[in-house]
Amino acid sequence: MEQAFFLLLAVVAIVSGLTVVVTRSPIHSALALMVCFVQVAAIFLLLRAPLLAVIQIFVYVGAIIILFLFVIMMLDVRKEARTPFLKKWIAMAIAIVALLTGEMFALLLIGAQWQAPAFMLQSGEMSSVRDLSITLFTDFLFPFEVASVILLVALVGAIILTRQEAE
Repeated sequence: MEQAFFLLLAVVAIVSGLTVVVTRSPIHSALALMVCFVQVAAIFLLLRAPLLAVIQIFVYVGAIIILFLFVIMMLDVRKEARTPFLKKWIAMAIAIVALLTGEMFALLLIGAQWQAPAFMLQSGEMSSVRDLSITLFTDFLFPFEVASVILLVALVGAIILTRQEAE
């Protein structure tokens, strides 16, 4: 059953990731990216990593998507925003909403019967935040710092773009 949920989550994540690239509207692209991030968080929940799922929701859905939306608002995308989205894509929107609703109800109904995958935890215990932090700051310190620098450069760039328009 877990494999079926994983496949469902993975397919929705892949489709929403492709929508990010294919769609012409930057607002719709950002919303599709948000759907992709939520699906990845749900996959983390399947892997019995609730901390990573919460971090995924807070950092990516809560912060990165807001940053993207601010950048989109700073750009001139009023023409794209005026085009009616629901008239063209009403069938696809209804199908996506139905799929996500079915996924949510299935997870709620069958979620209590799940057990941790055998490959994930050898001793039967859940990994702790301490184990995660030790792994993050020893084995993955360089990629963690590179991601921090990239986010800092993006923030400084957004501030510079805003200040040049104000002057």
